[in-house]
Amino acid sequence: MFCYQCQEAAKGIGCTGLKGMCGVDSEVVNLQDLNVWLLKGLSFNTEKAREKGVEDAYVNRFINKVLFSTITNVNFDKNAFLKQIKETLVLRDAMKQKAVAAGAIIEDNCCDPCCWTSDNDEEIFEKALTMDGRIDAPNEDVRSLRALVLYGLKGMAAYADHALNLGFENQEIYHFVQKAMVALTNDDMTLEENIALVMETGKFGVDVMALLDKANTTSYGNPEITKVNIGVRNNPGILISGHDLKDMEELLAQTDGTGVDVYTHSEMLPANYYPAFKKYAHFVGNYGNAWWKQKEEFESFNGPVIFTTNCIVPPKSDAKYSDKIYTTGLAGFPGFIHIEADANGKKDFSAVIAQAKTCASPIEIEKGEIIGGFAHAQVFALADKVVDAVKSGAIKKFFVMAGCDGRMKDRNYYTEFAEKLPDNTIILTAGCAKYRYNKLQLGDIGGIPRVLDAGQCNDSYSLAVIALKLKEVFELNDINDLPIAYNIAWYEQKAVIVLLALLSLGVKNIHLGPSLPAFLSPNVAKVLVETFGIAGIGTVDEDMKVFLN
Repeated sequence: MFCYQCQEAAKGIGCTGLKGMCGVDSEVVNLQDLNVWLLKGLSFNTEKAREKGVEDAYVNRFINKVLFSTITNVNFDKNAFLKQIKETLVLRDAMKQKAVAAGAIIEDNCCDPCCWTSDNDEEIFEKALTMDGRIDAPNEDVRSLRALVLYGLKGMAAYADHALNLGFENQEIYHFVQKAMVALTNDDMTLEENIALVMETGKFGVDVMALLDKANTTSYGNPEITKVNIGVRNNPGILISGHDLKDMEELLAQTDGTGVDVYTHSEMLPANYYPAFKKYAHFVGNYGNAWWKQKEEFESFNGPVIFTTNCIVPPKSDAKYSDKIYTTGLAGFPGFIHIEADANGKKDFSAVIAQAKTCASPIEIEKGEIIGGFAHAQVFALADKVVDAVKSGAIKKFFVMAGCDGRMKDRNYYTEFAEKLPDNTIILTAGCAKYRYNKLQLGDIGGIPRVLDAGQCNDSYSLAVIALKLKEVFELNDINDLPIAYNIAWYEQKAVIVLLALLSLGVKNIHLGPSLPAFLSPNVAKVLVETFGIAGIGTVDEDMKVFLN
């Protein structure tokens, strides 16, 4: 295998051998790569069918789901990918038949991902061994740009799937994903055309985050400023992790009146901010920290854990909680119980609830509260107060410190950076990167907390909307004239689409860390630096001078 799609790429180059840094087996990575490769063929046939007026809603959604399932730490189950590959092949050939029947002309050998086929498990595994995670390309720069597009598409697919679970879709997003997947096979595209595709990916990144924001707020209300309890009660509990708010809704409804409490973990923390969930008295608050601390925190929680999306860390062989982990949606891990939706899209969490009742209550690992809920609607409600603070000089600068957290020690940089920021600065955050500083006692400015948490990684959209609103209020021509600096942490592919979305909105001078993506070639990195001012991070003291000057 070869994989460099996340920030933990071994030695800053890529993971090879039998297992990746995330814990995924090479066999699974190879199957993922094969499936993504075959999706290019499915997308090709789907595009040809669309040109003749044939649209297939199932295929549109399926392509997105497969891309989402290949994001880092989503699914570790080779059988799940083997099943997907077989369905991809069936759908690919069916879409070709539909396209040809509608009048499309498709050559039998039009492209390799359109032609290769097998329904034999051994042959599929053998083919998977030939896959290379570096992506086929005529040169390193095109390969680098294609990686930016593909990983952006994976992040986009995740957000589109969350929106779909709430009944919201945008057909143009599906169409773009398929167009882009086909473009990844086109060696005739110039470097400039590949760069344009990267920027177009960012544009659709904005669109998909806007779609998910609409889905979440329409379904559950606008997030509100909320003090979230981080202590525990004496009842048995269920811990829910991941990003899918539909799963959160169903779990809360099914646990109501059972005597079982519900706690959020990691990226599910922002569920505490939504009005629709606050009506449940057994919704206690948040337990623990970012995803990478789950091994010790799941042990102390005592009760069962539900993974709704990514951020699974393979447990140790002797982990006491291994028989209490459930996955749902596209998440999966060998040995974990998977909860499927029924024909109506509903999920039955009764087995989780029954197990929770047999467990001890969580062990308290901290006390107190953290504050969040500063999505765009809530910040707009505070707009006058914020503007006055900026005009008076009480607030000198905003720092967008959104993105992902991770287990590497160099991420302590973000905690130190937050601690050393002057008292007249505000941190705008979204994503699990917040756990590096959201429990620090940083105070407030005239009643405005110095850490404003907008929510999950997809809620980085809120931060962009806030910036655009401030640009309008201060009557500026350029978003980069605002007193806002960007110091963003990344880990996986959803952070890639957030970065591309910000670039498409014209945001410049973003600092990205703790290391730049391994898939960026020197020339592509140079283009990003020269065109957008992208930079890495240095020491806290060095970077503080750059940002504050």
